[in-house]
Parts: sequence; C-alpha cells; structure tokens
Amino acid sequence: MIINNIIILGLFLKLRLLTYFARVGNTLDYLCESVSLSKGFGSNVSTNSETLSKFFSRTAPLLPCLRTQSLHGPSPVTTFGPKACMLKNPKAVMHIQDPASQRLTWNKPPKSVLIIKKIRDTSLLQPFKELCIFLTQQKNMIVYMERKVIEDPAIANESFVSIKKNICTFREDYDDISNCVDFIICLGGDGTLLYASSLFQESVPPVMAFHLGSLGFLTPFNFDTFQSQVTQVIEGNAAIILRSRLEVKVVKEYRENGSVEEMSLVTNGNKTMQYQVLNEVVVDRGPSSYLSNVDLFLDGHLITTVQGDGVIVSTPTGSTAYAVAAGATMIHPNVPAIMITPICPHSLSFRPIVVPAGVELKIMLSRDARNTAWVSLDGRKRQEIAYGDSITITTSCFPVPSICFRDPVNDWFESLAQCLHWNVRKKQDHLSSEEEEF
Repeated sequence: MIINNIIILGLFLKLRLLTYFARVGNTLDYLCESVSLSKGFGSNVSTNSETLSKFFSRTAPLLPCLRTQSLHGPSPVTTFGPKACMLKNPKAVMHIQDPASQRLTWNKPPKSVLIIKKIRDTSLLQPFKELCIFLTQQKNMIVYMERKVIEDPAIANESFVSIKKNICTFREDYDDISNCVDFIICLGGDGTLLYASSLFQESVPPVMAFHLGSLGFLTPFNFDTFQSQVTQVIEGNAAIILRSRLEVKVVKEYRENGSVEEMSLVTNGNKTMQYQVLNEVVVDRGPSSYLSNVDLFLDGHLITTVQGDGVIVSTPTGSTAYAVAAGATMIHPNVPAIMITPICPHSLSFRPIVVPAGVELKIMLSRDARNTAWVSLDGRKRQEIAYGDSITITTSCFPVPSICFRDPVNDWFESLAQCLHWNVRKKQDHLSSEEEEF
C-alpha cells in the first residue's frame, strides 16, 4: 500500500513538472517569435512588455551590457538592400551555416546598380565605360554613381552622353541612396569596398568587387569576363560571404568650443557619433612622443591597460589588413569574432587575443595618461580622444554581403596565396635511396 502511494505521488509530481516546463517552453517560443527582425539585422525589436516582465521576473537578471540578439548566423528574414536576401537552405540544421551553402537570391529582379570607381585612376576609364554601356543598353538598368565621377572630363564623350538618361548621381554625406540601389559593383582595390561600406550605415546591398587595384584581397573578380559574371549575379543564386562590421560609438564630453561633426547626436550634454566599420578601429598615440595609455573594458569590466603605440580592434575581414602587419593571426570572415591587437606594446607578454563577437568593448583614456589619443575608422574619420571621451565597439547587425567568385572558403585561401603569399616556400627535395640509408 505504501509503495502504491509513493508511485502515485511520483506520477503526480512528474505531471506537475511537465506542466510547468510546458508553460515555460510556450513562453520561450513566444519570445523567440516576438523578437523578430523587420529590416536587415539591426531593426528595432518589438516585444510584449507584460510577457517579458513576467518571464524575466522568474529568471536571473541580465547584466545591462549584455545583448539579447544572437550572432550565430544570419536570420532567415535578413535582407540586403531593397531586393536581395539570403537563399534558404532546407538542409540546415544548425544556427551556424556552412559558408559554401550561402547563396544570394532576389525577391524581385534588380533594376538599379551603384558603380564605385577608384578616383583619379585613368586606367579604369575604359572598363568603367564598358560596364556602364553594358548595364544600361543590354541590361536596361539604372546606374548610380558619384557626381564627381560623371563630371570627369575624361569620360564626357559622345559614347557616354548617349546613356546619361539612365544614370543618376549622388553626393557623399548629402544624398541617401540606401533604398535606391539593388546591388553594388566596385572597380578598383580593397579601398573601393571599404568606401562602399561607409556609404551604407544600415542594410548594405550585395557588393561585387572587380580586381583593378593594387592588392585586391577583397576583390575576387577579374574584369576580362565581366559580362557573364554580372549576368550571373543579376539572375541570382550567386555565392556570397557575410563580412561582419563593427558598430562604433564615439562619445565625447561637451566642450564649449567643440565643433559638431557629422552623424552626431547630443545626449546629456555629450556628443555621440556612430559609425559602421568593416576593417578595424585604430586607437594610437597620434603625434605625441609618449606612450599611449588607454583602458580596455569588456562587458563593463576592465581587462587591461594598453601601453604602447596603440591598439587595433578588427573584424575577421580586417584581420588580414593592419592587424596582421602588427602580428595578429588571420581569421576567416565567417568566424564570429572580434580581434584585439596591440601596436608595439611595451610588454613582452601582451599578445593579440580573439574575443566572442557578442561582447561589448569600451576604450577610454587612462586617468594617468600623459597625452590624448587618436582614433581612426577604416583609415578615415580620424579624430582626437580626450579625457572623459569613450569609444564603444560591438558587432554590427548590418554585415556587408560580398559576392564570391567561387565560394567563401576557396576565395579566402586564394587571396591568402595570391596577395599575401601565405606559406610560400621552396619545397624540400626528395631523398634518394642512398641518402635514406644514412
């Protein structure tokens, strides 16, 4: 009798536990459905506040610096520009997607393209003309370009005047073309891709980069067969790689004689400037002869003080740029990470480190620093960092979808071999039979 009562009591407790976990599971499912991304990765998240308060009241409180967005992989509803998106993979069973399976598709046929040409390079005039004529006359597309490009006297000839009706111009920092461009074509080196990234501070259209510059680590396409390659992209199903960016917020204390810069927002007397960075954020000592002395925080905790020429905070894409020259390792762009690399540190034990992509980094001038610091973002927007200013760095929710020549893995190793001559060495000779005996 006692045994039967124990069995009945156990079944009753098991039923109550199953009921409880079912309710919690339903709440979690609802939260996952409520936290949706409506445009790109970084749109505002709308949730049911009452459900959130009831659920989180039974759980441990989250730290204020922790972010709730998952960075394991792209959301199925992510869009790149007004018409491009990621092709769904029905065989995917994990959040971490195989890079080779990432494909581009179009919600609607693309009708507009932005062409970015390396300025003051006369060798690009003929390829630029051929591409514009092909897109406007054969593909009937609207071509966007900078006003200073179309005003170049070298391209103002009869063959180019005939297609000007399908060309639209814009001015950097004045005109917003984020909802007008379906995809981007870059003619030049890696700098053209960095410039294209800076033009779009939120969702970025797919970028197709042709190698017409000096290095070309990020430009996998040759211009010889541009017609077939561009046609394949327009038809869709091209391989893409999502290059993560850094969201950088530079907060400066209010100063009476301080000037207001672009992309600035004044809150609580402080001026905040926000940028999207593809390669790296560099904090250095500037023109001063003293060591830089800046504090580095991770999720609100002080992890170290950088004493040296400076520090580089880079994306995986930027790991093969300034960071690798400073002694950092090279990371594939599909790896979700942030790299921290000191520049000539005055410490033999300060080595480059890799931290998860979901953390928040903050850099501030140390209290006992002898001089101010300087920050540059992808080699641009250089500005001074004084006492009380701060630089907050997180992984951006707006990556750069870069179109691949083959696939993300093969293209990356091809660039390592061709551009950086990775592991180039004369092969060791084979031993003869007589030498093997010794």
